[in-house]
Amino acid sequence: MHRRAMKGAIVVSIAAALAVSGCSSKSTTGGTSGGGSEAKLSIQAVGAFDTEGNALKAEAAATPVNPAGDGKAKCKDVAIAMTGALTGDDAALGLNIVNGVRLAVKQHNDANKDCKVELKEFDTEGSADKATQVVPNIINDKTVVGVVGPAFSGETQATGELFSQAGLVSATASATRPTLTDNGWKSFFRGLGSDALQGPAIANYVTKVKGAKKVCVIDDSTPYGTGIADEVKKTLGAANDASCTMQVKKGDKDFSAVVTKMSAAKPDAIFYGGYYAEAAPLLSQLRAGNVEAVFSAGDGVNDPKFVELAGNAAKGAILGCPCGEGPESFQKAYADLAGQEPGVYSAEAYDLATIMLTAIDQGKITRPDMLAFFKGYDGQGLQGTYKWNAKGELEKSGVWMYEVK
Repeated sequence: MHRRAMKGAIVVSIAAALAVSGCSSKSTTGGTSGGGSEAKLSIQAVGAFDTEGNALKAEAAATPVNPAGDGKAKCKDVAIAMTGALTGDDAALGLNIVNGVRLAVKQHNDANKDCKVELKEFDTEGSADKATQVVPNIINDKTVVGVVGPAFSGETQATGELFSQAGLVSATASATRPTLTDNGWKSFFRGLGSDALQGPAIANYVTKVKGAKKVCVIDDSTPYGTGIADEVKKTLGAANDASCTMQVKKGDKDFSAVVTKMSAAKPDAIFYGGYYAEAAPLLSQLRAGNVEAVFSAGDGVNDPKFVELAGNAAKGAILGCPCGEGPESFQKAYADLAGQEPGVYSAEAYDLATIMLTAIDQGKITRPDMLAFFKGYDGQGLQGTYKWNAKGELEKSGVWMYEVK
């Protein structure tokens, strides 16, 4: 989806999430890397917004599909897979996803004694190069009829054609680069809104709600980071100060050059396109250098690990995500299983796994049958209605805004 088509056209099924997320949070204890005494900080939901920065109202709630089904399913030798970063600097995001999938599979298998679906997990470490080595193993495993993943845009771009040629459903709970659905892949489905939605929503929120007149945009040179940064810059218009646009690299830890440039530019706000592993030290160093501009970022930063790593420097950060936290019943079941609260993409991963499990329960245990099921699917999940257009984009989705408090 291109931004022109998305702009102002979001009618979101968000009632269940809106009812609980306004008073929920992703908590952690802020350290002292940003200076000051230790304080308890959490990522708190502000609400759902459209691409113009306008708050969205909840619609009537619908009952989500239950992965347990009716408990009468019969199957054997069938599996679904999850692939993404399960180790490495960005593992927290991958673990959010895999735990959502694990919960759906557990609830299904506990209820269906004659249909035990296996979950196979494949670690890419978030690397496109590693993903190209891992994905052939998934494709060659004929028991796998659907995949939740890959997690990041770079690894998705690198492997999408492989999944497409194999006719194996690849449903991502997190890869948001808009151009992923322009590749002509036949088996790719995005389980949340793209950056063509998220970028404009964050940009307009920062300028219209937070009142920023001058914004500096920084990205981490990854497909995800540059993609969302480009969407933000396009929407900012005159508020985007091109003279302080910067690029860093994934894995960077020393941001002294950024601090120097931001100190001289004196922006009202900074937008960072990238992931929490770099965003945390970047923000800590900005605050240590007396750069007090509002810090904003997208879903790649929206994780409790960001607050843990950035400490008190994270206070006031604005974080977007085309995702929500799910109802309280899901949050409790997830915490019981994973030993921690759900994070970004957990509910989306749960929903995508649930769709695959529902297909299996209906006898769709071949890859062609699973693909046809996804193409024709129209059902309610924790995060809204799942129905895809011909390119694999959801027909309806929205963006949540969060603030670290």
